[in-house]
Amino acid sequence: MDDSFVDNHILFEDNHIIIFNKQPSQIVQGDKTGDSPLSDLLKSFIKERDYKPGNVFLGVVHRIDRPVSGAVIFAKTSKALARLNEMIKDGQIHKTYWAVIKNRPPEENGHLIHYLKKNEEKNKSVAYDKEVPGSRKAELTYRLIGQSQNYFLLEVNLLTGRHHQIRTQLSKIGCPIKGDLKYGFDRPNQNGSIHLHARQIEFVHPVSKEKIFVVADPPDDKLWTSFNLQQKTRPED
Repeated sequence: MDDSFVDNHILFEDNHIIIFNKQPSQIVQGDKTGDSPLSDLLKSFIKERDYKPGNVFLGVVHRIDRPVSGAVIFAKTSKALARLNEMIKDGQIHKTYWAVIKNRPPEENGHLIHYLKKNEEKNKSVAYDKEVPGSRKAELTYRLIGQSQNYFLLEVNLLTGRHHQIRTQLSKIGCPIKGDLKYGFDRPNQNGSIHLHARQIEFVHPVSKEKIFVVADPPDDKLWTSFNLQQKTRPED
């Protein structure tokens, strides 16, 4: 992956934060596969671009699943990392996703509340309608914003942050995400991705206190472009 590709996918950067438009198949942080993570790629890019003689600090603020694309925040300073971690815990970082599904949702605007229990062995979550031992409350809202010949496009706002939350909850209502075999879609995407994209991130900068709002373009494939991708949710003034 060359430097121009990395540079073109940086959505925002200052002295404290960098936000990157992750592509499907990239991992945010190192895992058991041993594949090179996005965090290392960005460290190398910053070190070379800025002629840094020593090690580059880059903290992982949050992760999105390997087959998912979209906006990911990294901290370039320990001060920003500590503050962003607190903001994540307090729900002060607002994330909006786009999801492509084959089945029309039961309502065009929905508010889903389930109780998710993670199976560590299978790396999969199960959604329940009522609380069960070991489960955690999961909450999101969605609205139908597009339709192609065979698929529907949802805009999803996370109100909690649980393991595989969007994938699990949409599957629970009969709307698994395109390509997501793990959660009930009938066939995989050829490149191993799923059609779930972290479209927008909005928060108050932990150091400068300015309002940050970024929009990440989805991957360049025919299905994404079959929808009217000009639709954007802008932050309220």
